[in-house]
This record gives sequence, C-alpha cells and structure tokens, in this order.
Amino acid sequence: MNTLLKNSVVAATLILASSTLMNCDKKQAVQKESEIAITTKNDIDFTILDKIETRKPLVFITGYDKGNETFYNNARSVFQEKQFEIVEDQYSLEEIINWLNTNATDKAYGEIHIVNKSDPHRGMSLETTIKGETVSTESLRRSITKGTLPFLNESVNADSKIIFHANGLGENTALMKTFKDAFCSDELPNVIASPYHSIFDGEFTKHYLAKPYYVYYPTAHSPGKVDLSKEIAKKYTEEKDIDWLEALNNTEERFVGEAYTKQFTIPIQFSLDYHNSDDEVPTFDGQDELMDFIEQQESLISQVKKLNIPIEKYRWTYNLKNSTLVIKGKTSVVCVLKPLIRPYGELQHIQPDTNNKRLYAMK
Repeated sequence: MNTLLKNSVVAATLILASSTLMNCDKKQAVQKESEIAITTKNDIDFTILDKIETRKPLVFITGYDKGNETFYNNARSVFQEKQFEIVEDQYSLEEIINWLNTNATDKAYGEIHIVNKSDPHRGMSLETTIKGETVSTESLRRSITKGTLPFLNESVNADSKIIFHANGLGENTALMKTFKDAFCSDELPNVIASPYHSIFDGEFTKHYLAKPYYVYYPTAHSPGKVDLSKEIAKKYTEEKDIDWLEALNNTEERFVGEAYTKQFTIPIQFSLDYHNSDDEVPTFDGQDELMDFIEQQESLISQVKKLNIPIEKYRWTYNLKNSTLVIKGKTSVVCVLKPLIRPYGELQHIQPDTNNKRLYAMK
C-alpha cells in the first residue's frame, strides 16, 4: 500500500514537472517569436523626411532703361510686389554666377529669375563675361570651352529653376541647351524660358505673355499701314482673330486681349578696309547694286542672315572714310503683340505659370 502511494506521488510529480517544462518552452517560443517580430519592425525606417527648404525667389535685373524705356523698371516693380529678393547691377553671366557662389548658404536656391531685354532678332543684351560679348549660342559656347566663366557651386539642385524673362528665348533651343551647360553643377538645375514676350506692368494685369507677329520695311520708307496690314496678313494666314489694320493703329492694349503694335529699328554696319588691298574701292549706283555687293560677300551676308530679316527690308547707305568703306543698313520692325487670354470663362490673361510647358520651354 505504501509502495503504491509512493509510485502515485512520483508519477504526479513527473507530470507536473513535465507540464511546467512544456509551458516554459512555449513561453520562450512566444518570446522568441515576439523578438523576431520586434526586430522585423525595427528594420523598417519610419523616419519622415523633412521637405527640403529652399531660399526665397530672387531676381537679377540685368540692365537699365534708356530714354523713355520702362522695361526694367516695370519688371522690378512686379517682382518687388511679390517680395522677391532683387539683385541689381549684374550685367553679365559671369557676375550672376559669382553672385550666386558668393551668397550661397546651406539652403539651395529655389527660383532664380533673370530679367533681360531682348528680341529674337538681335538676341540678348546680357554679356557673357564682364565687358565681353553679348550672349549667343556661339559666344556662350566659346566662354564655356575657354573656361572664362566661373563654375556654379553646389548652391543649386535638381529642383532649382533658372527662369529667363527674355522675349522669344524659349524658341532658341540651342541657346537654352548651352545655358544648361553654363549653369552646370553637381545637380543640374532646370533652365526655363518662354517663346512669348513677357509684358510687365500692363494696363489690366501686372505680368502677362503675348504672341509676337513681325513685319519689316526699310527705315524712312514705310509703305503705309494699309499695305503693311496686307503683308502681315499674308505672312500669318493661320491667324484669323486679329484685325491687322486695327492692330497697327493700336499702341497699347485698350481692353483685355486686344492686339496692339510696338515698333523699333535695327541697325547693321560693316567696315571694309582697302588700305592693303589690291581691289579697288567699289562704288554703287542705287540700293540694288549695294545689296548685290553685300550678297556676294559671304562674311557680310552671313551677318544679315543672323538677324533673320530679308536684305531688301533695310535702307542701305555707304560712305568712304580714307580707305575704309562703311556700309550701313537700318530696318524698321513692326511687332504686333497678341496677349494670351483664357479660351473660356471670364476674359482674363493667362497667368505666366513657369510649370506650364505650353507657356515655357524647359531644359
């Protein structure tokens, strides 16, 4: 009887011990699984990246108004009203890049606006280097190749925008690409410009874009507005919304979206030195002979073609100074501007949104 009782106690003790061991194993297993789960969760980075903070927009005013001109003053007023930082007296790309490098901070530049009075014929008035050539695809490429331009440091990134307010620049894809190379940095910024004209301080809105239409005549020999309206209508047959004769008589936008006209002259001059030449100094009997001579000189006609204005649209004169033949030409440019307006709803100008690829070309 005692033996049976002892055996029962021993058996119960073994069962209890076994049960306790099993429960410990399960607890350890649960702990291990919990540790694995925790480890797995900790491998995931839940850090929220802060939005990269950039500097407030800045604007380079790269020229000054002459006479009755107001382009730069109007642009300055528009950007001052937006509380953008204004940078004056930087008239070359060299100075702009040096300013950006000198004034760099730990914050990258966001929007960099460059205001420059220009037109598609004469190009930009912005210099490449200080007192150097004005910017063109060729002159800018030479400066880059020779290393005369400073390098832009790490003050810009891929989100930075360099926005040119220069009439028609967006159509010059070669120059836009060259600007991209000129502003080369560790991260390439976006270079942006519009193919339209930037109009500042208009009658109905402070800043809008306008599409240009051109016609030309030899200065001081206007055929009259009726004939000019017929010529420009024939040149732009796809444009049906403009009354050309009425537009030529308007000097400003009298109501939102009305086409109007601006006029300016473009001079060109050649100097040919015959001092050490075996050729005789030519003389010309009238405009036709003078134009024939220019067309026969490759170096001269190439300069005329760069302006993209027909040679017969210039008034040509010449004179002789000692042994130097000086040939001068002057053309009057009639530019009809049609403001871009919304095609629906209330009559309003389209806002110059630099993110809109219909309004701005991007490189």
